[in-house]
Amino acid sequence: MENKMVLITAAGPDRPGIIAAVTGNIAAAGARIRDIEQTVTHTLLSLSVLIDFPTGESDQKPLIKDLLFLAKELGLDLDFQVLDEVEYRRKSNRFSYVLTILGGEVNARALARVSAVLAEHEVNIERISKLTQGQLRCVEFLVTAPETLDVKAMTRKLLHAGANLGVDIAVQKESLYRRNKRLVVMDMDSTLIQIEVIDELARLAGVGEQVAEITERAMNGELDFQGALRERVALLKGLKAEALEQVYRNIPFTPGAKNLVRILKRLGFKTAVISGGFKFFTDRLQQELGLDYAYANQLEIEGGQVTGGVVGTIVDGARKAQLLEEIARQEGVTLDQVIAIGDGANDLPMLDRAGLGIAFNAKARVREQANYHINQQSLDSILYLLGLSEREMEEIAG
Repeated sequence: MENKMVLITAAGPDRPGIIAAVTGNIAAAGARIRDIEQTVTHTLLSLSVLIDFPTGESDQKPLIKDLLFLAKELGLDLDFQVLDEVEYRRKSNRFSYVLTILGGEVNARALARVSAVLAEHEVNIERISKLTQGQLRCVEFLVTAPETLDVKAMTRKLLHAGANLGVDIAVQKESLYRRNKRLVVMDMDSTLIQIEVIDELARLAGVGEQVAEITERAMNGELDFQGALRERVALLKGLKAEALEQVYRNIPFTPGAKNLVRILKRLGFKTAVISGGFKFFTDRLQQELGLDYAYANQLEIEGGQVTGGVVGTIVDGARKAQLLEEIARQEGVTLDQVIAIGDGANDLPMLDRAGLGIAFNAKARVREQANYHINQQSLDSILYLLGLSEREMEEIAG
């Protein structure tokens, strides 16, 4: 066993002093700890310690014997496995990913199917964490995969399985950037709020059905956004300016939207809304929610009425992506540190630029093209993709 590593595993009732006792014995034997991990599920402890002897001169048998006696005193089940350096390095060089499963209920059938897909791709589950309290609604897997893994192919298979199981699944490369996001950019209509503002204005102008039809086709990517916007705005000609304030007073926020922004701000994130809608509304949302940035189209108003025109550069998909990059540069963050959230075809360019681009309750065509998509009622469910647990969210929100 000389010049070999020993993986020691212990399981049993948790109690104070276990780590002190185990590591104390290891230190006394002159062994070196190469890796260590402990988890406690309810009151059951699971401990793994990988050790070796730097000089290769010490005998490992006395240490194993001492640990077996210690385990008996502590009521632990102890086992050990010998590893060589080549095997250790091979396992250490595997790539790590975080897989998040989110739904109204993450049941055994969902876990079994997801785990089977991972196994088919030789992906090993290293750790499973429950992120919700009470009912199992969000589970996070830390997995390792071989360098040859086709991540896109595996993700497509997982997404297909998730659609059949009624759960959302996201696969992210585990890295510093995943844990160090600093900027969140959101669409407004049907994302931060539950309505399409232009459809509500059209309803008050008596052209609701005409505009809603164009909006639907534009969000599905069937129409050029700029042309569709000008066509819809032209139909609003003559609408009184007071109608804008009326619509804003009755805007329904997406459930979880205010909580999302509150938590992000307390965590030090910068926040922005970039909308293909109108500046009148994004300015007020910025003030009400305390957002750092707000960009949208300028609706032309003269003599207290909408003229049917738009002033300045139109915020379409390309402009959204450009603004996202400008904000990131201004804040001194990389694009890998940016989260973008949207639902329409005009959001796809900014979703693609962001390190984490999420299609939220999006149109079918948008879901197909986005790298990440979730269909949840609450917008703050996005925080699970950052690894935040429900308990942590409640603590931060106060």
